[in-house]
Amino acid sequence: MLSFIGEFESTVDTKGRFLIPSGFKKQLPEGEAQQFVLNRGFEKCLTLYPMQSWQPLYQSISQLNDFDPKVREFRRYFLNGAIQIEPDSAGRILLPKNLMEYAGLGKDIVLVAAVNKIEIWDKTKYQQFFDSMSPDDFSNLANEVMNKKTD
Repeated sequence: MLSFIGEFESTVDTKGRFLIPSGFKKQLPEGEAQQFVLNRGFEKCLTLYPMQSWQPLYQSISQLNDFDPKVREFRRYFLNGAIQIEPDSAGRILLPKNLMEYAGLGKDIVLVAAVNKIEIWDKTKYQQFFDSMSPDDFSNLANEVMNKKTD
């Protein structure tokens, strides 16, 4: 299973391109074509899925019941704006304008490991996200999430 760790800063150039930090490049499988799906995140960020992570997720979504209105609504929202991309010859990824606007990305961005995908945040918004949670809040959240029983 593909997994990432780390948090790296990057910059978006005037054409909307950025370089995948070398810390993440080293974690990508060698010998495979670097293809990704870029999508909206659940928060105001973007999510970069290596194809190896996207395909099983997409397969699961495609098997959901079309007759369920909530499934159709989820698909529309989740897949809205998703785009298949690959780095250019210089290793840069072009961010579509509509997705940049959705996430409010400026020049300075932070790429963050999210298990098998990478989140792309505006640097200021990412800092605000962490500033909004106290150590006690984080401790309580960790306790709640990590102590959930799975059947």
